[in-house]
Amino acid sequence: MRIAWIGLLLALSLVPAAGAAGTAALRVVSTTTDLQSLVEAVGGERVAASAIVPPAQDPEEYQPRPQDLNRLRDAALVVRVGVDYDLWLDRLLAQGGDPALKRGGARYVDASFAIALLDVRGSAVGPGHPHGSGNPHYWLDPENAEIITGTLLEALARVDGGNVRYYERRRNAFLDKLKSRRQAWTRTLAPLQGVPLIAYHNNWAYFARRFRLNFAGYIEAKPGVPPSPAHLAGLLAAMRTQGIRIIVRQPYEPERDARFLAERTGARVVTLAASVGAVAQAENYLSLFDHNVTALANGYAGSP
Repeated sequence: MRIAWIGLLLALSLVPAAGAAGTAALRVVSTTTDLQSLVEAVGGERVAASAIVPPAQDPEEYQPRPQDLNRLRDAALVVRVGVDYDLWLDRLLAQGGDPALKRGGARYVDASFAIALLDVRGSAVGPGHPHGSGNPHYWLDPENAEIITGTLLEALARVDGGNVRYYERRRNAFLDKLKSRRQAWTRTLAPLQGVPLIAYHNNWAYFARRFRLNFAGYIEAKPGVPPSPAHLAGLLAAMRTQGIRIIVRQPYEPERDARFLAERTGARVVTLAASVGAVAQAENYLSLFDHNVTALANGYAGSP
């Protein structure tokens, strides 16, 4: 028994104390790659961030796997999109049993806090994605990154207060880069301001508001609901009437309907990434916008 206790004490002595110099990085688990990238922007080498949803999958359709529960164990923080976007996380947190990681817990972070949401309807009934609480794709307005990273800074300071100055410096440096890039993105997209576009899914409300784009219609009849023949016929008529020449889709969205509309109107299909990692060029939060802005501008320049 004495030998066993000595072994246990030795093992515990090898575990670094939280916040001490040379300690292991804080494990931060986010639901999406976008939030993972922003955690890394603020946390730097002090965090080991990971995302539950793989980059090429739709987070709104994600079905958690048994290994996802293991990833939440011993997490310093769990960070979610919220706004009914990743409701499946609640099941994982309930199964995990750690009250600090559940809603309202000390290590739980809802990144939508203080975001001015669009398309708030109060409720959502019927099939599809429940967007009644608001459009959840708020990270696609780069200005919202200032709010999100502020929330992340507060959370990291809460669990690792000894390194708050480090996190503050990293956040400020990131925001400086973001401001410069945002000005360049605005200049690049200036020719598209007010030009009518079609998208498959309503991911782009915040992106459109920031850069004054006009998404005049969506291939889905409502978020998460595939189009009917009548809906496609209505889109065809609108595209011909308004001269719409750009159709936006994400890599995991069906090609068939976008191709159908493009072939009958002469429009170009432009593939954008709504999440970090959805295309190879979108390696992090900043390059996500680099890719989308360039792809959209090139698509418009090459359209009939």
